[in-house]
Amino acid sequence: MTDDRVTEEIVHKPHFFNRRLVLGTTIAGAVVFFIVGVLFWGGFNTALEATNQMEFCIGCHEMEANVYQEYKPSIHYSNRTGVRAGCPDCHVPRPWIHKMVRKIQASKEVFSWLTGKIDTKEEFEEHRLTMAKSVWNAMKTTDSRECRNCHTIESMNPEFQKPRARKQHLNAFQEGQTCIDCHKGIAHNSVRHQLSDEELEEIEKPNPDYIREVPKMYLEGLARIEKQDKIDAETAKVEKDEAIAKEKKAIESAVQDALEKYKQSHSPAGKKAPKSTNDTSASSINVDWSKANSREITIFYPGQTSIEWIQNGRDHGGARPFTKGGDRCVTCHDKETAAMGAKIVSGEKAEDTPIAGKRGSIPVTVDSTYDADHLYMRFSWADGDHVPVPFVDGGKMDPLNPMKLAVMFANDNVEFADRAGCWATCHHDARNMPDAPDAKTLKGSKFASRINLENGVTKYLKETRTKLEIKGRGGKKKGGWDKLKSEDDIKALMGEKGYMDIVRYKSGEAIVEDGHILADRSMTGGQGAEFDAKLKNGTWSVIMKRKLVSNKQGDVSIGKDVLYNFGFAIHDDYTNSRFHHVSLGYKLGLDNEAAELNAAKQ
Repeated sequence: MTDDRVTEEIVHKPHFFNRRLVLGTTIAGAVVFFIVGVLFWGGFNTALEATNQMEFCIGCHEMEANVYQEYKPSIHYSNRTGVRAGCPDCHVPRPWIHKMVRKIQASKEVFSWLTGKIDTKEEFEEHRLTMAKSVWNAMKTTDSRECRNCHTIESMNPEFQKPRARKQHLNAFQEGQTCIDCHKGIAHNSVRHQLSDEELEEIEKPNPDYIREVPKMYLEGLARIEKQDKIDAETAKVEKDEAIAKEKKAIESAVQDALEKYKQSHSPAGKKAPKSTNDTSASSINVDWSKANSREITIFYPGQTSIEWIQNGRDHGGARPFTKGGDRCVTCHDKETAAMGAKIVSGEKAEDTPIAGKRGSIPVTVDSTYDADHLYMRFSWADGDHVPVPFVDGGKMDPLNPMKLAVMFANDNVEFADRAGCWATCHHDARNMPDAPDAKTLKGSKFASRINLENGVTKYLKETRTKLEIKGRGGKKKGGWDKLKSEDDIKALMGEKGYMDIVRYKSGEAIVEDGHILADRSMTGGQGAEFDAKLKNGTWSVIMKRKLVSNKQGDVSIGKDVLYNFGFAIHDDYTNSRFHHVSLGYKLGLDNEAAELNAAKQ
């Protein structure tokens, strides 16, 4: 009986594929479902990936005729390494769940295409900002996830970046910025300028969640850059000193030979000419320039870039680091001034009235030294060709003066002097600037008796106004010329030395002016200075001799162990007003290694 039961169980044992698994499903059924699932998934994934190809993205004429044409000249399409970032690389997430969410979102875009919402170029442009904002907001939310598929900020080597990029990436680590905050319009036409000020501030503000620890590799790279910069500066100084010594020797030799020949030819027959002596004094200001420290500073044409322009994120990408982080202009732009000047002088940026042929920048060699009583500075640069100004009779704005040199000093009591130098005094409502008030408005102003408005609004400091209009919202004029504080407030600022000291030399009239900038620009009242200016063989050499210590109101006394904010401007080619070339703001010191202009003792 037992054997029969065993035999019956063996006979009725189900086949392997008929064995039941979860929920009564047989193995055969599971295999069928698996194969069908693989085929379905393979087909689904193949179809999905087909929509992730550039060919699919530009399959409709709206994309092919618009964004694709903008994308082709960009570095993401073609570059020296041959790595191309296509449409899906930037617009389709790699993680599966995020990818599916994006595909569902894309159905709305397909609907817009089906209904012809962006059927023509005009309709596309009408909706471009809306589409761009959608992408920007998505990338902001994900910490620029698609950018980071290729670019990881933690892997960046600052040694291969420009100074501005180094600083901005360091800010990104420390403040919580993400790629899209700065890099809009890199593959398509930018419409960032169409954002309102409120939108711009919101979309580009730092996110504390994105703050990262600065990688050791990045910090080490910055340290190597600083070290190399010092080596390069020392090497350049040695090479320049050698070149100057060689030139000086050649000149002395040529002068000696010329004198000997002249004296021999003019001596009585048979009488030997007396031995000649050299007069090497080229200036009435007697200084041993071989003991001075030297630095080349490239000044540039500033156009209409006022202090309000600098603080406005719509105009200036570095506005937030400047205003919130206290970044200095020179940190990012010291090596970019020539390129900046070329862009502005051409009218490409920040200039409504470009002067054809005007040079965008001027490399200036600045030598600085001092003794017990005086600071000596020598400015040398190549003179340029005359370029007539088309909107001025005779083509010369200041016919009496082919060149003017203005030098400015300030301590840190002037808010923006530490970051922007003399830019702290330049405003959007100053004479010949975009928001300058007209003559009738100035004449009727209640402030005409307190500040100099005779020839328009002059330079002034923010501290003397109750408010500065930065953004120009609601059609408001930028600046604050008519928001003057009380006389008592301005007197208090003078007592706190919250002004900028200005010294100016006019070459044609040989006039030295020494004043200050506070509520307006006053060109009198200072201790004065001595200048010696020469234009020889196409090169200007202007020497300034100025007392270190002054008891005059509006003057900045200069002492050791202190850094001073310094800047200068040159009006060359008979120019006037804002049509000059200016320096960024630098730090001046006396035998101070922290100074960018370090005057050495005689």
